[in-house]
Amino acid sequence: MKRVSFAEFGGPEVLQLVDVEEPHAGPGQVRIAVRAAGVNPVDWRIREGQILKAHPIELPAGVGIDAAGVVDEIGDGVEGIEVGDRVFGEGPDTYAEFAVLSAFARMPDGLSFEEAAGYPSVVETALRIIREVGVRPGQTLLVSGASGGVGSAVLQIARERGIKVIGTAGAANQDYLRGLGALATTYGEGWVERVRQFGRVDAALDLAGSGVIGELVGLTGDPRKVVSTADLEAPKLGVRFSDTAGSVPDALAEAVDLISRGRLHIPVEKSYTLAEAAAAHVDSRAGHTRGRRVILV
Repeated sequence: MKRVSFAEFGGPEVLQLVDVEEPHAGPGQVRIAVRAAGVNPVDWRIREGQILKAHPIELPAGVGIDAAGVVDEIGDGVEGIEVGDRVFGEGPDTYAEFAVLSAFARMPDGLSFEEAAGYPSVVETALRIIREVGVRPGQTLLVSGASGGVGSAVLQIARERGIKVIGTAGAANQDYLRGLGALATTYGEGWVERVRQFGRVDAALDLAGSGVIGELVGLTGDPRKVVSTADLEAPKLGVRFSDTAGSVPDALAEAVDLISRGRLHIPVEKSYTLAEAAAAHVDSRAGHTRGRRVILV
């Protein structure tokens, strides 16, 4: 089968589309014919060798952790899923024609493969960091870098839980954030004062890694009320860097519920082919995403 792979750490140019042996489902797993794979910042951080402690790998290695597709092989112990089912979930090396998923769920009705591939790790991350930052109903959560996939999920899930949300993003994404129920403002000079005009900030999330940890701590008054998914230097200021996945099956179940009730929608900004994986990484790393990017197979 075809798979996007890299044999050395480095820039997007190290990605190659190669022929490899097909994987097979082990106990508790399913194999899918991949129709779409989500593009996540963790994909290029692993490719660059940034987070090897959290994600140790052996080279050559595949890329991708999210996918949606059609089940064509079922491992021992899997119940409630049949060959031919449309599923989405998480597993290794999903930029490929076939992938093995260790966490999976049936796709909600009306969701395309392209859309579904953008949800698994995004919703898991959103649920995890909302829990870790300790924000409660009635409080206000500031999200720096709010227009991407995780930010889009955080805003909608937080609002569903009765949490007021403030989002920062580029000028082009202000109406998008407001459409998700957030109070919106732009990056750039004076952004802290613009946020203060919205009132008290009880907790904050850094999803962009744009060097604003100090300002977020100042706005909340407590480094324990700030969580970053993007700034590896955050712990130096007493802020938690969150990179360890929580319960993906529970996150998928909640995603299915929210999507089915019309309470969660993450748009796909752009799609790429397997051969365009390097371009997808370039665009993802540049930021300013509205929603998700996906690889179509």
